[in-house]
Amino acid sequence: MSKPYLDLYPKITERQFMGKVEQLAEYCGWWVWHDNDSRRNRAGWPDLVLLRPGRLIFAELKTDTGKLSAEQRRILSMLKMAGQEVYIWRPTDFETIRGILKR
Repeated sequence: MSKPYLDLYPKITERQFMGKVEQLAEYCGWWVWHDNDSRRNRAGWPDLVLLRPGRLIFAELKTDTGKLSAEQRRILSMLKMAGQEVYIWRPTDFETIRGILKR
């Protein structure tokens, strides 16, 4: 059985996907933070921190086949337990992402 969304969301790299999400977030009025060189940081911190008055989002971005590391799962879980808005986003989620960022 074919998956029609594959035609709508061609395979893109995580870096390309990150650029699209950052551009959309900024367009929707979010302050966007992404560490462009995370090699010196502790492992597991989410790719994006999005901020605007009254709302804070932590988002981990993956390709459609990308897997979370154990440390990423641990940090995302701790952020959720701390009451934060946390997402794992993939290119096939783009319409959902658009809806979340426009709210």
